[in-house]
Amino acid sequence: MIRAYKFLMRPTVGQTAALGEMLRDHCSLYNGALQERRDAYRHVSKTSIKYGDQSAQLKDIRAFDPERQGRWSFSSQQATLRRLDKAFAAFFRRVKSGDTPGYPRFKGLGHFDTVTFPKDGDGCRWDSTPHDSRTRVRLQGVGHVRVHQHRPVRGRVKTISVKREGRRWYVILACDDVPAEPLPVTGSIVGIDVGTVHFFTGSGGVHVENPRFLDKMAAGLAAAQRHLDTFPKRTRRRTRKHRAAARKVAKLHAKIRRQRLDHHHKQALALVREHDVIGHEKLNTAGMTKAPAPKPDPGKDGAFLPNGAAAKAGLNKNILDAGWGLFLGILAQKAESAARRVIPVDARNTSRTCPIAAGGCGHVAKENRVTQAKFECVKCGFVENADTVGALNVLHRAGLVLCDAA
Repeated sequence: MIRAYKFLMRPTVGQTAALGEMLRDHCSLYNGALQERRDAYRHVSKTSIKYGDQSAQLKDIRAFDPERQGRWSFSSQQATLRRLDKAFAAFFRRVKSGDTPGYPRFKGLGHFDTVTFPKDGDGCRWDSTPHDSRTRVRLQGVGHVRVHQHRPVRGRVKTISVKREGRRWYVILACDDVPAEPLPVTGSIVGIDVGTVHFFTGSGGVHVENPRFLDKMAAGLAAAQRHLDTFPKRTRRRTRKHRAAARKVAKLHAKIRRQRLDHHHKQALALVREHDVIGHEKLNTAGMTKAPAPKPDPGKDGAFLPNGAAAKAGLNKNILDAGWGLFLGILAQKAESAARRVIPVDARNTSRTCPIAAGGCGHVAKENRVTQAKFECVKCGFVENADTVGALNVLHRAGLVLCDAA
């Protein structure tokens, strides 16, 4: 299996400055390569420049600017150029498929936060001081940086990435040949129904509460954002007070993100430990959180009819705060490591179908869903919590998948 390990780095003051310079110079390389591609295409010849052409120029660039470009790993600079090449490949793919193109943009220093070393030992070395009790990673141009390794690394380290998040620095190890760690068989199968009222509900009727981290931090986040907005646009990014206000907003968002991620990991681990097979709805969260299309008023030019955008915005906010997609991705990864099975099933009408798994009749009707929380079958009179009904139907469909596989 392929797994990624993320560890907090504890650089010294000098190493922190060097890490910042490394990001700055890689950002400059990225923007310069992007400008070269733009200029080449705007030329009358419409020349197309590829990764191979720009990678071949690296030797001359490093010789011309040894202080800013020559001091860093050659391979990491190649990885930065590949990053730009992937951005253009994605742009042309979206153009071809008719999606919103999203032409690659120039990166500001505050938005360029990752440098990748494609190979362990090429400009970087994980566990560079093996005889020391403290783990360190060696980075060319930076030195041996101390790492808070809170768990063992398994498998073979392939790539090493350095990432800045606010004022924190992290090292991310991508490893392959990671062995699975099967858990004891429990003989249990469960279906789960994710939601916004409850984070998810199991087919056994157990509700896991939605922590609503964004709502809990909303007051502090709004106050910090209002303070940031008090700065005139002409002075933004120029004063120490404005930078401090921007850092405070970013810090609150980072805290919410870490809380959500920690909650997802704990709930996914609990499910994997208790059940051999876990069924869940196959959800397209990106499509579910799209804003509704505007409705032009045929009787008035330039006017629009109500389309429920305000209510949909509130629902979208709750869905994104719950982080269904992130949770289901983490669940799949943990299940794979533990030799468990996760089965995504068709999500249509799971909360409108009378559950056969609980002795229901299987009747499907919109009227079965009396309220957001109550289900009552109009045909057989079966009554149950609506989220529990959704989980029971997911369990039934997952069981059918198992029967077909057998």
